[in-house]
Amino acid sequence: MDVTIIRKLFQILRIKMSSSSNSLLVPIGVRGMKRLDREKFLRNIKVPVLKVPDEKLSKIISICRPYFLKLQNFKPVQNLLVKQSENLYKCLYFDPEKITKWHNISEDDRKNLYKYDIDEKHFDLQEIQLTYDNFKHETIFKAVLPENEEIVTGFSQIGHIIHLNLRDHLLEYRSLVGEVLVDKIKTCRTVVNKSNIIDNTYRNFNMEVIAGDEDFLVTVKENMCNFQFDFSKVYWNPRLCKEHERILKFLTPGDVLFDIFCGVGPFAIPAAKQKCNVFANDLNPESYKWLNHNAKHNKINMNLFKSYNMDGKDFICTTFKAFIIDYCNGKEKLNTGAKIHITMNLPALAVEFLKYFKGLIKDKELKNKYDCDISVYVYCFAVGEDPFTVAKQMVNDNIGTDISSNIIDVFDVRNVSPKKQMMRVTFKLTKEIIFDDNSESDEPPCKKQCTNDTDK
Repeated sequence: MDVTIIRKLFQILRIKMSSSSNSLLVPIGVRGMKRLDREKFLRNIKVPVLKVPDEKLSKIISICRPYFLKLQNFKPVQNLLVKQSENLYKCLYFDPEKITKWHNISEDDRKNLYKYDIDEKHFDLQEIQLTYDNFKHETIFKAVLPENEEIVTGFSQIGHIIHLNLRDHLLEYRSLVGEVLVDKIKTCRTVVNKSNIIDNTYRNFNMEVIAGDEDFLVTVKENMCNFQFDFSKVYWNPRLCKEHERILKFLTPGDVLFDIFCGVGPFAIPAAKQKCNVFANDLNPESYKWLNHNAKHNKINMNLFKSYNMDGKDFICTTFKAFIIDYCNGKEKLNTGAKIHITMNLPALAVEFLKYFKGLIKDKELKNKYDCDISVYVYCFAVGEDPFTVAKQMVNDNIGTDISSNIIDVFDVRNVSPKKQMMRVTFKLTKEIIFDDNSESDEPPCKKQCTNDTDK
């Protein structure tokens, strides 16, 4: 099914529970609520108002706008309930945390109000009733969740799905948290909470639907392409949108892209649309299925696009190797100035595949014919005080030789957790590497169980 997509790259809500919960604009008496009871959020408060003749409203609004009471589903300008003489009046509602009396209005603004015969006599306090509908999700969480706890709730929105990673002390509140998000975020129909453990070959994480529909089929717009997939069966990280965009800027029409861990195609599909020749591979059959679906859905020129459902090692040792051999023998042609790019976006394991490039081709006669310009973009998780040095060392250690002189960039993609960064190391894959001796390799790392991180 088609789903209207609005993508939220990344939102972080950091709440330090403190005396700010005494605010008039925060619900009271709901601390510790675990099952959402919307009626408990009723609160009567007195707020400052300014009564303004209807004919002067347009002039007064521009002066008073900074003081308006801004709440969900609440209009700060309303008709006055009680008639003032024969004239029609409007009532302007002010934020009680900004204004409590007439003289809280700045002197300059009061002078401007006087010009329209608006003075202290027009100022008053009026009782209003706040309801659940008036509070944002942040405010509700602030009122309900444990006091004096620092809560870091990072959530991503993938289509209609909000994807949470709740901390242990919030798990008993997960039903409430999910319901509130469905209520408050218009484009959300499903809220899932994930496990930190990836327990299978395809890097899927366990998830629990904590609110809304059990509908995982989504459509995401990214880099001028539409991606459809079943979020419960494939990997997608909206936090990497900018990184996808950065890599795409390195590509020009006629270039060749080998995407070894392509997922549903966030690198591969836009690259093909840019008229690059794309070889896209993923081990997960579901990713492969949606990769091909997305290629068709985005009207990719299939002469420029080839897809594979292989182990990463096999893809390197067969498809990539065959291309290089054919190129050296003149069977594969590149446009003048065209470059070859290899993306390896599996940061938990990708560096372990680098060894398969070393000594990949045994035919030494081809070495003199090799004049490819190949850039490898390999991602890794670097833990420590100096992630740049750690990332470089990981590449050198895993490729089995010191290629420091080939490294052209080490880029900090994003923070994963304290002292843990997702890094991208870019290096040139030279003939000295490809035609070097290759040591005995182990079992392909992608067949190992990945349990250390859910991020790609």
